[in-house]
Amino acid sequence: YNWSERFFKFIISSYSTALQVVLNHPAATLVVMAATIAVSVDLYIKIPKGFFPQQDTGRLQGQVQGQQHISFAALSEKLRYFEAQVRSDPDVDTVDAVVGGGGRGGGGNSGQIYCQLKPVGQRKVTADVVIARIRRKTAGMPGATLFLQSSQDIRVGGRQSNAQYQYTLQTQDLSALATWGPKVLLRLQGLPELADVSSDQQNSGLSENVTIDRDTASRLGLTAQAIDSALYSAFGQRQVSTMYKSINQYHVVLALEQKWWANPEVLDKVYVQTPRGVQVPISAFAKWSEGITPLSIPHQGQFPASTISFNLSDGYSLSDAVAAINRAEIDMGVPTSITGKYAGTAQAFQASLDSQPMLILTALLAVYIVLGILYESLIHPLTILSTLPSAGVGALIALVLFRTQLDIIAMIAIILLIGIVKKNAIMMIDFALAAERNEGKNSRDAIFEACLLRFRPIMMTTFCALLGGMPLALGLGAGSELRRPLGIAIVGGLIVSQMLTLFTTPVIYLSLDRLRLRFSRKQHRGSRRPGILIPGGLAESGD
Repeated sequence: YNWSERFFKFIISSYSTALQVVLNHPAATLVVMAATIAVSVDLYIKIPKGFFPQQDTGRLQGQVQGQQHISFAALSEKLRYFEAQVRSDPDVDTVDAVVGGGGRGGGGNSGQIYCQLKPVGQRKVTADVVIARIRRKTAGMPGATLFLQSSQDIRVGGRQSNAQYQYTLQTQDLSALATWGPKVLLRLQGLPELADVSSDQQNSGLSENVTIDRDTASRLGLTAQAIDSALYSAFGQRQVSTMYKSINQYHVVLALEQKWWANPEVLDKVYVQTPRGVQVPISAFAKWSEGITPLSIPHQGQFPASTISFNLSDGYSLSDAVAAINRAEIDMGVPTSITGKYAGTAQAFQASLDSQPMLILTALLAVYIVLGILYESLIHPLTILSTLPSAGVGALIALVLFRTQLDIIAMIAIILLIGIVKKNAIMMIDFALAAERNEGKNSRDAIFEACLLRFRPIMMTTFCALLGGMPLALGLGAGSELRRPLGIAIVGGLIVSQMLTLFTTPVIYLSLDRLRLRFSRKQHRGSRRPGILIPGGLAESGD
């Protein structure tokens, strides 16, 4: 205890000496304060911005997107290849794969892969590194592409897609969307800020168009319903019976063998039975030709839409990606009939980006009003709020040093700092006002004594909050990336604000106090009106 007290007295003595120098040079301190405000504004404008941090939850989910004309058998083979490549990664624990069945807005040309990574302590790399490693191994597969992304604890809106962020093209003209959708997709695939760019627009599927000669079919006694039933029995999934067991039942589905699915020439071998029981080949009364048909026509808000999904490349933020997409859309000259807007997480990010300045200003205004009511003054709340720019610049510098984006979590930390940091000034000003009012001290002596006597509680409360945020800043454990910006911003803001507010707050207090006194004198002189002295009192000049 004696050793710690000697150490603390040494710090108090050093602070007292430094504070005397600062109070003797208030202009330099005010310049530092102005520079702090300028740096904080400049950093806020230039710092990369995001929505939520990318987490490493240890779970990966992937979408296998095949060519639009791919068969089920070919897609199954490619899915098994992708599954083997994912399973061969040394940091992968378990893998599950599902082929077909739609999902994520896809159709029969899609499949899903679900992957569980080894625990964080058993692997040396992050999920993003594993995804990049698997992406390089599977990039050469023709006819299908694997899109992997890390599962997130928080996902905001949007439709299911191959990537985390979405950009939607929407129009009333389906032909214009068919023309410009692939062009925009190709342009975005060339942007270095984006990765895993894909689209849910699937309008190039192969089809076989069967044209029936109704006169010939009628002479043979065949109806359209009979022809449709024969085709559905061959290429559909007609349930013909049910097998019952003691504890289960099985549906029997009629279908051709898979070897007949790949070639449309099998239509030559399909027969339709006439009412007389005669088997007639379809080629006797019909012709067929190849065509193009959409596999699906996505809609959004009752209008045709094409959603382009994308992830972020290494080293780029969501704000960089949004700016690059906006530039690309302008450079391409997309017609005004096609509306491009962000969806899901990207849309929420844009909304939050627009509201952040107003959120900060509203918080400052609320704090000012409350402090003005408590102190019954318009000046003292400004002294307390002067501590906030140092906290903001400290938080932003810490985010830049640790290569962390200014996202929603970091913004929450900055709002928290507004409440934490201003207590330094409150402790000083409360004591200084009491000393002026009760002991008759001048403002300089009162604030100087307040700084020295309140130094210990200020340091205690600051270090408690700082050490409380340190585990968050270290970011240990699965999914800790979501909490890490909160700790980094709090720790950085407290360190910088502690070093600056101990010196800037007393100088600003004295400067505003002198301004208040000067304004009071002018107001007092302005209230005095010229007059002449007469017996019995003061007569105004107009009397």
